[in-house]
Amino acid sequence: MSALYDVPGPRARRRVLIGSVVGTLLVLAVFVIAVRRLADHGVFKHSQWEPFTDPGVQRFLLSGLASTVKAAAVAIVLALAFGVVFAAGRLSEHRWVRLPAAAIIELFRAIPLLLLILFLFLGLGNELKPIGQLVGSEVPNAFGALVVGLMLYNGSVLAETFRAGILAVPRGQSEAAYSIGLRKSQVMRMILVPQAVRIMLPAIVSQCVVALKDTALGFVIGYEDLLRHGKTVFNTYDNIVPTMIVVATIYIVINTLLSLLASWLERRLRQRGSRPVRLDPGGIAVPAAGPVS
Repeated sequence: MSALYDVPGPRARRRVLIGSVVGTLLVLAVFVIAVRRLADHGVFKHSQWEPFTDPGVQRFLLSGLASTVKAAAVAIVLALAFGVVFAAGRLSEHRWVRLPAAAIIELFRAIPLLLLILFLFLGLGNELKPIGQLVGSEVPNAFGALVVGLMLYNGSVLAETFRAGILAVPRGQSEAAYSIGLRKSQVMRMILVPQAVRIMLPAIVSQCVVALKDTALGFVIGYEDLLRHGKTVFNTYDNIVPTMIVVATIYIVINTLLSLLASWLERRLRQRGSRPVRLDPGGIAVPAAGPVS
């Protein structure tokens, strides 16, 4: 087994340990200083956190969370569809399909997401209103602009993720499939995509987390999401830091649940991919019956 670098000796390991300890102590010192500064400004007083025990405030924040999740869910579904279509376009053998698909992907990857959302809201807000009305949004034009902006940006990133995942499958897999007479669509559907999904899954979930966090950009166009509801709370009770801590904690919990779901799906796909096979009487390998070990 080869290594890219020499195994560290006793001195190197000692230096690494000392560096890790010093770095940890510095981080803890900064954390303690920050906590003391917040305490000096009265952030940890009971009156600053008491509003969150009010059922009315809790329902208000939950309604903002529901709007955030609604926008993120619609945007993620549309972005996945966008990514699949344009990844297929980029992998096409026809230049008249491949070049426009590549141009669209690069265009929406290059435009800052906030600028894209503002352009859609100010320029096409009324035309995008039906999207918000379809899901019963309180601010349909803002919902439409936010969702379409998230779809275009994240869909372009996912298109490159899908393309890279498919190209990462060993070329011999597709060559073997073509040699037994499968068409390109069959090779893609039956051979490449099932293997590529296991490669792409962490990146796909990471982009879904990005889309969920980026829904906070709806704040600038008046979308009633979790962040805007949090702003209303701290304007009412004058507790900006506690409110932002609560809002950030909610985002962290939701994103952690997404990551746990991704880990579970990855384990399931890995187990399914390692299912034992048996030969049928004709000599063709088929999945063995019974539970996966």
